[in-house]
This record gives sequence, structure tokens and C-alpha cells, in this order.
Amino acid sequence: MLLPIDNDPRDYAWGRRGAISALLGRPATEAVEAELWLGAHHGSPSRVLRPEAVGGAVDLAAAIAAVPAITGGTGRLPILLKVIAPGSALSLQAHPTPAQAAAGFAREEAAGIPVDARERNYKDPYPKPELVVAVSERFEALAGLRPVEDAVAALHRLAAPPSLGDGPAEVLLSLASGLRSADDLPAAIAGLLGGGVDAADAIAAVSASATADPAEFPVQARLAGEYPGDPGIVISLLLHHVVLRRGEALFLPAGNLHAYLDGVGIELMTASDNVIRGGLTPKHIDVPELLAVLDPRPAEEPRLPAVALAGGGVEFRPDDPAAGFGLAWVEDAAELPLDGAAIALVVDGAFELTGAHGRAELGRGEAMLVTPDEGVLRIAGSGLVVVAR
Repeated sequence: MLLPIDNDPRDYAWGRRGAISALLGRPATEAVEAELWLGAHHGSPSRVLRPEAVGGAVDLAAAIAAVPAITGGTGRLPILLKVIAPGSALSLQAHPTPAQAAAGFAREEAAGIPVDARERNYKDPYPKPELVVAVSERFEALAGLRPVEDAVAALHRLAAPPSLGDGPAEVLLSLASGLRSADDLPAAIAGLLGGGVDAADAIAAVSASATADPAEFPVQARLAGEYPGDPGIVISLLLHHVVLRRGEALFLPAGNLHAYLDGVGIELMTASDNVIRGGLTPKHIDVPELLAVLDPRPAEEPRLPAVALAGGGVEFRPDDPAAGFGLAWVEDAAELPLDGAAIALVVDGAFELTGAHGRAELGRGEAMLVTPDEGVLRIAGSGLVVVAR
């Protein structure tokens, strides 16, 4: 079955005005658009555009309950495809491992915390590894802890201008001296998130120095303007600042501390809403839980290379058993074997999709759920279609 689906953009405050509508060729709007979800997650299940094909179900969650063949009998669509358009920084966040998600959900269920409560960390029992591919010409993110010596060097540069003053400079140098090795990173993050005079002084010092020299410290200057007084301004110095070009990707596994900053991208993740936040947000921050899920190891930028597909196109597929998904990027033709349900979205141009039982023509901005019994999805056209599978 090839089932047409759609959804409306979500209006989170960090979104961009009209960006998702502009990308997908929808009528122009000045509305703030942050994310558009394509999937069956209860937070925003996609609309079914042909409800008569699935027993009258009007959304994808209800359709899956009514027609088990949609998921090959598993009863769950494990992937969630999003169009994401940050115009300002999202919250600093990390996601749990499968074991942490299952345990955290069970713990909060047993405690009787409502799923929609502000202090709830675990909305479901699933992990949330995710990848993002830039569709704008530039997409910026903070992603993963960088080598300690890089963070220390940045703190020394921030402390150097004489105009900063001796007091703030000493605060920055003291923070730098406490970062002797990677083992010191969790304590530094905990101290900044814990508040207190030392944290406030560090935030003020980084903000003042970065604002005075935004060319040297553009991220920190931007964050100081967007989230004044937030510990994420300082924590950002500990993270890689990654700039993606169109068609480049990041993969963010469990424990990776990250925040998207600016751009328009396609995001693919497991169907979960488990987000443990650590700054740059007015939402709930649970410092002990963040430290419990945080991977404290510095690493290289978590870029995810594309791999050529035999039938055409490329795919971004993480080597992570907790993910189990891939995102195909197709500009003309491809053949994609299906092990489960897939979601296709035409970003530009027009394409014909053909499976073992169904065929459909999709234009810009149109999306389709493809059921596993279609076997091999054959794609032909021109432009850009992305397929989550």
C-alpha cells in the first residue's frame, strides 16, 4: 500500500517564519514553523489523506491500529521523519540508551507522574537516536563534546582582552584550570547547571567577552543574546560547532549533548520524544538525569557520511543497532528494498513511486507511507525525494 499522508508544522518559539511552507511549496505564511512530523507518534500523528483505504482512520496512529499490515504486523511504526527549521537555538539536550529509556519510563510511570507533566523526562519507553541532513545551504549545530584542550584554549582567548577586566578574566582562567582532562567535563557541566555565584560569574564573563568580539565567538555571542544568563552559553564552549552544507549529515547517538542552531533540515529518529535537557530552554532541566545519560567522552564531530546505493541515490545509515534506520537522498532514480514500512517526502520536483502492489506520483511537498509488502520501492523522477526506512 502507498498511503498519502500529511501534517501541519508545529509552532515552537525557536522556529523560522514560513520556512517549512517555503521548502515544501506550500502557500506563503508568516507563521512560525519549527517542525513537521511524518509518522505515527502520538505527539503529532500524520493525517491520512485517503482514510477510506484504512477503515476510515483519519490519522496514522489510528490507521496502524486498524490495519496491522501497515507495519507488517508489528503494530508500531518505529521511525519518525521530521522537517526541522531552527531560527534560534533549540535546547541543549541528550537522549537515553534503550535500557535507560525503558527504565526511566517505568520509573516515572510507577511514580504516577502524568505524561504531560512539566517535570516528566520519559514520555515513552524508547531511545531517540537521530540524524539530521541539511537541505538549506548552511545548517549549524552544537554536537558532541570536543577535546578538552580546545575548550581550554577558547577560555584563554575569551579571557585575553584587557577591556574585559581582571575579575571576569580570572573567572574564565579559573574555569579553564579546572579542565585538566576529559574526566573533568561532567563536573564542569554539573557546576554550570547547578547555578550559584561561580556559575553566574562564568556565564557573565563569557557573555561579555563574546559579545564584545562576535566575529571570534559568534555562537556564544548569539546565545548570549537569545538566552541571557543561561549556562548553555558556557557549555557551548565544550561542544563542537558543526556547520553542514546541503546534503551533509550528523548522527546523534544516545548520550550525545547537542543543540541545533540555525538552518532547515530533514531529521530522522526512532519514534520517541525522550529529551533530557541541559540549558537554552525555559523547559524542565533535570541535572542528575542529564549527567546519567550524558556520554562524557570527547570525540570527533559526529558527521555521518553518505553511502552510494546500488540502484541510485545515496543513503545516510548509522552504524548503531539502537537506530536501525536509514535516510535515502534521491535526486533521480533509486531502488530501495523494504524491511519495514517507509516514509517518502518529495522536497523538490516530482517523482513516481512503484512497489509490488502500488504506484503513485508525488509532487513537491507530498508525502507517502509505503507498507512493507511493497517489497522494493522503485523511484524515478527529478528533484529531491527523501525516504526514511
